[in-house]
Amino acid sequence: MTLLHNPVIRGFAPDPSLVRVGDWYYVATSSFEWFPTIPIHRSRDLARWEYAGHVRGAVPGDSLAGVPDSGGIWAPSLSWDGERFWVVYSVVRSVGTPYFDTDTYVSTATEVGGAWTPPRRVASHGFDPALFHDEGRLWLLNLQNDHRPDGRRFSGIVLTEIDPETLVPVGDTHLLMQHERLIEGPKLVKRDGWFHLVLAEGGTGVEHGVLMARSRAVTGPYELDSQPLLTTRDDPSVPLQKAGHAELVETAGGEWVMSHLVARPLRTPDGPRCPLGRETAIQAVIWDKDGWPRLRQGGWHPAVEVEVEVATRAVRPESGPESGSAGPESDAVAPESDAVAPESDAAEPGADLGWPWSTLRGPADPGWADSAVRPGWIRLRGRHGPESRWAHSLLAQRITEHRAEAEVTVEAGPRTFTQAAGLVLRYNAEAYLSLDLTWAEAEGEGQRGQQWRGGGRTVLSLVEREEFGTRRVAVVDVDASAPLTLGVTVEDGLAQFWYVREGARALVGTPLDFTKLSDDYGSKLRFTGAMAGVHAVDLVDASFTADFTGFRLTCW
Repeated sequence: MTLLHNPVIRGFAPDPSLVRVGDWYYVATSSFEWFPTIPIHRSRDLARWEYAGHVRGAVPGDSLAGVPDSGGIWAPSLSWDGERFWVVYSVVRSVGTPYFDTDTYVSTATEVGGAWTPPRRVASHGFDPALFHDEGRLWLLNLQNDHRPDGRRFSGIVLTEIDPETLVPVGDTHLLMQHERLIEGPKLVKRDGWFHLVLAEGGTGVEHGVLMARSRAVTGPYELDSQPLLTTRDDPSVPLQKAGHAELVETAGGEWVMSHLVARPLRTPDGPRCPLGRETAIQAVIWDKDGWPRLRQGGWHPAVEVEVEVATRAVRPESGPESGSAGPESDAVAPESDAVAPESDAAEPGADLGWPWSTLRGPADPGWADSAVRPGWIRLRGRHGPESRWAHSLLAQRITEHRAEAEVTVEAGPRTFTQAAGLVLRYNAEAYLSLDLTWAEAEGEGQRGQQWRGGGRTVLSLVEREEFGTRRVAVVDVDASAPLTLGVTVEDGLAQFWYVREGARALVGTPLDFTKLSDDYGSKLRFTGAMAGVHAVDLVDASFTADFTGFRLTCW
């Protein structure tokens, strides 16, 4: 038995889709407006997970320019047909409107960290698609969206058979289920002659849960389980909240486990807030005497510590699908070698700009992010401001614990208030904290923007941005003739920025509310998580550059 501690993938890893291939388990998670698109982690024991790659080229043209915050790639579903991995996902281009404006794509690969086929579009009834492989047939599950003024935006679960080669629909689309409570995130698994439909219920907040239904025929009719498989909606004291969006998988030893999302709230005077976003957890599952899945510990609340059986079996020549599918069980050896760099929350100065770095709406590009021009440093060329949906020069990493510290050394010479570079804590364009090296008028002079006349001073400017406006918290004069180290410490829901002056930390401004960088603050839909990183801005001609070294993010 292996003891795992939930969440197993910590910090902004929502909507986990779990599949087993031989002795390896793989999880794909949502990436929204962030790159790399569709991160994939892998594990042999379900307790220790490492980054294994991502779905390269998931977005046509490798660009999500213009998509809103929390748009982009929602809820990928990963599966295995015995020879290759499949992933299906939706690119959502409208958030908070009746029209999600989704494009649903399918891509395949023989190795999750290798080359993925160019995405091919399939029927886009709504978001949360999944593929179900059954005896050589391929079925596409989806949420149905009804955008009409009197329609239900979450209007049931639909199923369409598609040709495995052309991906063209075969026959009619079937309405599997409608329900008075919101249902989404459908997955199918076949066991003992039953088709089990796994449903995310109640939305992605504190009402989230997992509801089961089953049928003897894949097209229905489906009967609902009398109780939820998983939820925390009835008890706000459970440490893992928002539990839902699940997938069932049989282990190599014949046991069953379930991947699902959770969130770890901080308790604030304004209610619980989850700045780490939604994370990936694993539960042990048994089947009751009536053939319904149940949590092994009883009830429907997720456990923090879970013992799982991951016994391996001898490798057989034949292989088959393991999750979201039916057919012979797979004992295929995972195609990748063991030579995968483990996931880390730190990056060596000048290292490759891949994982754990993330970027907004497009991959890192040497045209604006270059780790080769100056050994040991990363050079960013300033582009749009931090609220841009198009071309913000930002490198960031996921914050994985409620206590964290980030620091970086920056060298730059801003000559105008339109140029800035520094350290950022970011949730989205309307929720960030930034400490930037920039230009300001001489002491006592108003903001008249006449920097081209010379003069002025170099300052550190601390800014707090929230949904309801922007506030300049503090301005500190600094000497930028030498590299300057900036930092921030996050503890007890507060973020205290600082810089190094004469070998010691000097505080900048007062502690700021870190919990506003969460799913739960403000009036708009939010689905990602807090990140720490570096950025550069040049609003005039994108010629200003800043060099960064020694970035460190420590979470505990």
